[in-house]
Amino acid sequence: MTMRTPLNHKPLREVVADEIRRMIASGEIEGGQRLIEDRLAEQMGVSRNPIREAIRSLEGSGLVEVIPRRGAYAVRIDSEDLRRIQEIREVLEAWIVEHAALNRTDIDLQKLDACIAEGRAATDSGNRLQASEMHRRFHALLEEASGNPYVSVAIEPLRQRTELVFTMLDLEAAQISWDEHQELRDAIAASDTTRSRTLMVGHIGSALDRFQRQIPATRA
Repeated sequence: MTMRTPLNHKPLREVVADEIRRMIASGEIEGGQRLIEDRLAEQMGVSRNPIREAIRSLEGSGLVEVIPRRGAYAVRIDSEDLRRIQEIREVLEAWIVEHAALNRTDIDLQKLDACIAEGRAATDSGNRLQASEMHRRFHALLEEASGNPYVSVAIEPLRQRTELVFTMLDLEAAQISWDEHQELRDAIAASDTTRSRTLMVGHIGSALDRFQRQIPATRA
């Protein structure tokens, strides 16, 4: 596999990181699998240096774990990991939607509408990777609407791990998630901070429940 030159001329390390992220999300690279630089470089038709840089950036995002003297591995997510992550996300995401309800603009709502429509279409067509990307974008748009640019720094590593699991949901569960997103959007549009918080807490809880039914606990 040789990567094509991207039209937006992103740095090569970012192109490589995007490809490794896609491979992890699609299951081509399984959770717990070691990332061998030489093999990845050969697959992508690049040198080892951008591979190494990409792995370093993915470690910061939470998708890759680097173990001293052993190498880099795709993260393995189990239900206990998800529970702990979602506990923290519940607090942060509730704050985000409350402030989004206070500070959102009409343009923010238009972006959310477009994201939901594209996410539903991707789910309907069975394109799980695109649906996952729209799921991540929806939450990023909520952060943008909150008016605080620093909140994404705190929550992005956590989201990376849970978005990996979103691609594994069956289509019915994914559509339920979009229904919940629509309710959140409507509460924000109404500037209803209380309902926004309540819906987000419920959304995080129901997502954890779906994840736990589909992803077995593997922690000893």
